[in-house]
Amino acid sequence: RRGEMAKSTQLIDNEVFRAYATYTAIVLLKMMLMSLITAYFRMTRKAFANPEDTAAFGKGESAKKYLRTDADVERVRRGHLNDLENIVPFVGIGLLYALSSPELSMALLHFRIFTGARILHTFAYLIPLPQPGRGLSWAVGYAVTFSMAYNVLKKVWLV
Repeated sequence: RRGEMAKSTQLIDNEVFRAYATYTAIVLLKMMLMSLITAYFRMTRKAFANPEDTAAFGKGESAKKYLRTDADVERVRRGHLNDLENIVPFVGIGLLYALSSPELSMALLHFRIFTGARILHTFAYLIPLPQPGRGLSWAVGYAVTFSMAYNVLKKVWLV
């Protein structure tokens, strides 16, 4: 089995693919959680982006004061945007990597480090932790995705 691309009918039996599915689900759920955290901060800070969202707090002019930006809400939104910019590439590149039949130990190392880095990045963003904590956690996750892309290209390069 080593050295061959995984067949789609065998994916669920493939340990690397199961590891990919597990860690991808974790980071996607973490990213979804950021939406809920954003909503929580919007509600508790009463800072909304759309007029219809202020209806519970009044009508007309009295509701307009809730159409505003808030530093805490914006911080959470930036963390969520950073997730979108990093987790989406991980999902695509990670899938290609999992399908390229890497060693299980190396795949687990890549997936676990990326997942840990993204979770740490979220805590560093939300608490906030002093730099370089957030920057390093971002860089580690980015390097893992780059490493997986490099390994895929090295394995399938057709030039």
